[in-house]
Amino acid sequence: MTELTRWFEIGRTDRPVTITPRSVRNLRPSAPMFPGYRIAAIVPCLNEAAAIAEVVTGLLEAVPGMDVYVYDNNSTDGTAEVARAAGAIVRNESRPGKGNVVRRAFADIDADIYVLIDGDDTYEAAHAPQMIRALMEGPYDHVLGVRTPDDPEAYRGGHEWGNRLLNAVVARLFGQNARDMLSGYRVFSRRFVKSFPATSRGFEIETELTVHCLTLRVPCTSIPVGFRARRDGSESKLHTFRDGRRILKTAFSLFRYERPLPFYAGLVATAAALFGLVGYLGHLAGTNIGLAVEAKFAAMVTVAVLVAIGVVVDVVTRTRHGQSHLVYMYHPAVPTAATAAVVALATPERELSAVSAAR
Repeated sequence: MTELTRWFEIGRTDRPVTITPRSVRNLRPSAPMFPGYRIAAIVPCLNEAAAIAEVVTGLLEAVPGMDVYVYDNNSTDGTAEVARAAGAIVRNESRPGKGNVVRRAFADIDADIYVLIDGDDTYEAAHAPQMIRALMEGPYDHVLGVRTPDDPEAYRGGHEWGNRLLNAVVARLFGQNARDMLSGYRVFSRRFVKSFPATSRGFEIETELTVHCLTLRVPCTSIPVGFRARRDGSESKLHTFRDGRRILKTAFSLFRYERPLPFYAGLVATAAALFGLVGYLGHLAGTNIGLAVEAKFAAMVTVAVLVAIGVVVDVVTRTRHGQSHLVYMYHPAVPTAATAAVVALATPERELSAVSAAR
């Protein structure tokens, strides 16, 4: 394939880049697929030079008029240069971890609709229009792409059963089935993004996104999306056991943080059972009555303290949920397609000004 070299600027660059004819085609202006909407795709990346061009061009072809933001997370293989050549707006996040990238992107980017997708080209970018339409027609605030593998090798060894285990744990803790909690393909409304606290640093971010959706009880739906194996030269950054342990720890931490009454009720039941077992064992061993009385008194004090802590934390949590809901309600819902089209006709410079301001 013949390559063309030219000077151009997307984001910041002061050197010539090499672009293919396919990339040139994507740089040409085309009619937006969803006029009146500001749509931004967020693509976290770490050493994805082998795949990022296909992701960017796939998104630009699937949703004309969308801005694709590639956040380079300290790549050393030229990911940023390849992404620019493909037509992306490249930004950098020096703090390592996907959670840090998502937190930065959600804070920086101003849009009506956000598409979050991994930069490894394992998800079908062609499903983006379907997910965006589902968000608008609901209207929903969160559309989850549920992975349906195109080939048996799409999941690495241990990832499929690990995903099922974590989904089951979250469903048990929060009372709702998360389906594919670890999916990296999602579409959000503005009010979801701007009310999301984003405290995770790494791959736990998907767990936090799912729990935020469940606890804030925002309108959400899911759509099956294609999922394929990584291409040659692209390596997964997810470590099965290490990151699985972190995700599980995050799920239990969020359970304590978001549902304190059930959490402390479990601690009360555990404490009561332990003290009861100690008393029973002491009775079998012939322990004196004074020690048994002291054990019962310690059990009563422990239970009372745990109940008090649970009640106080529950009040704080309810207050925080109310504040989060107010932030959520501050931002308008995704406009209907008819309303957005009218806005686009009335103010055609809206998208141009937004893009120029972002760049």
